[in-house]
Amino acid sequence: MLKIIFHSFFILFLAIPAVWAASPEDDRNLQGQVTSVSQFSDVQPTDWAFGALQSLVERYGCIAGYPNSTYRGNRALSRYEFAAGLNACLDRINELIATSTSDLVNKQDLAVLQKLQQDFGAELATLRGRVDTVEAHTATLEAQQFSTTTRLTAQIITAVSDTFGNRVGGDRDESNLYFSNRGRLNLESSFTGKDLLRVRLEFGNFANSNGTSQIAAVTGTGMTRLNFDYDSNNTLLVPHIRYYFPVSDSLNFVVGPTGIGYTDISTTVTPPTIADDGNGVPSLFGSYSPLFRRGGGGGAANWNITKDLVLTLGYLASSPNVPSASNGLFDGGYNALAHLAYYGEQGAIGVAYSHGYSPAGVVDVAAGTGSALSNAPFGNNIATSNDIVGAQGFYRFSPNFQIHAWGGYIWANAENSGLSDISNGRGGTDSLFVNSGDNANVWFGAIGMSFPDVGGRGNLPGILFGIPPRVSNSDVRQDRDNAYHIEAFYRYRLNDNISVTPGFWVILNPENDSRNDTQYVGVIRTTFDF
Repeated sequence: MLKIIFHSFFILFLAIPAVWAASPEDDRNLQGQVTSVSQFSDVQPTDWAFGALQSLVERYGCIAGYPNSTYRGNRALSRYEFAAGLNACLDRINELIATSTSDLVNKQDLAVLQKLQQDFGAELATLRGRVDTVEAHTATLEAQQFSTTTRLTAQIITAVSDTFGNRVGGDRDESNLYFSNRGRLNLESSFTGKDLLRVRLEFGNFANSNGTSQIAAVTGTGMTRLNFDYDSNNTLLVPHIRYYFPVSDSLNFVVGPTGIGYTDISTTVTPPTIADDGNGVPSLFGSYSPLFRRGGGGGAANWNITKDLVLTLGYLASSPNVPSASNGLFDGGYNALAHLAYYGEQGAIGVAYSHGYSPAGVVDVAAGTGSALSNAPFGNNIATSNDIVGAQGFYRFSPNFQIHAWGGYIWANAENSGLSDISNGRGGTDSLFVNSGDNANVWFGAIGMSFPDVGGRGNLPGILFGIPPRVSNSDVRQDRDNAYHIEAFYRYRLNDNISVTPGFWVILNPENDSRNDTQYVGVIRTTFDF
């Protein structure tokens, strides 16, 4: 019997140089032993080695295939693969010997078996060594694992950046080349396998001692800001806690006491990674619609009306954990969102409505992405409410070409009267009287094109043109001109964990005022994801 097995075994490997065990990179893709040669879709009765394969499969059961029911009989055979196959059949022979009569094996068969074991002794020893190593590593991981339910993900961003052009309202370039960083460590836990609790640790040093963005401070305009310019003087903080949980296949909730933004309860409806701080568009304005730059603490519900249509309803308070006057969950600043998004095979489109209120002293209608006047149309010491409507979407024309766009319109209302310092578009302010009920209108928009995997897998070149938020009409003061944002970037992926992105953008008529010199911003961003 052993003669038949080994003869069939060698005929099989000479005729069809495939193997029971795949190459090392495919080991995890093998399925279990098959019981009939008919289970292989790529093995036909006309194949000249069909009989040998049929014998080994159906008589001795020591052949395995792949999950897609193929045998891959034309693959090249390595010595390691042969050793793995031989070992499988040897195990099967031992089973047969243990369950059969004592005269099953003769001296000639044993001699052949001994010779094969000697010829492939080194490979079999190597395989045993690999198994021992894997077992040791597994034991170490089990002993040293952080948690059975919690995983750590992180993103570290470093950037070298500079601007060129005279400061807004000034006559010289005040910026210098500088190097900064931001880090996020996310502890993500699941208690049911479907929910997700995220606790974020964060640090960064992109702002000056006054808490103002470094790049905005030296240029005099927030239009030059980077989209990752977070600052804590490199002190480790916990700025974000978010818990997601589904209650049915079509309804889920998101809640969090701090650091929850519209982007945490809904999506920006932009192509994948375009809105990612570390791997997408480098500028603050260009990464996604300013409508979604609202945050605080609160919750939201997401309802899948159909598989492709999702409605988000959310409420976020600016200072929900502060019990003093003009704070708390319902007595301070807040933002409420209604967002309806449709997702198709090639793209998506969404329409959104946001209503918000900003107490005096923390007014930021345009989320820091436009002119100082658009951020505080009535000055920072006048409480302001706002209503925003916006649309956003993207479409993939091919795997290597996609386009996205977004735009919005803001109605701002003064909630109290008084003398207020209002931006004059030249880096200064004028004292003007504001009446309760005064109105101002702000609009913005952008369109971008990007080219996934052009120049290499994981690379992403892209360009963007936009009009940052501008006060087009006001009972108090409106912007003189339109600013124009023109940006180009190229994300170069070194490997799955590291990317380098050179980026450059130009701001024409900064602060929506043609009297200001053009601003140029250059950045080289390096991102580590793990």
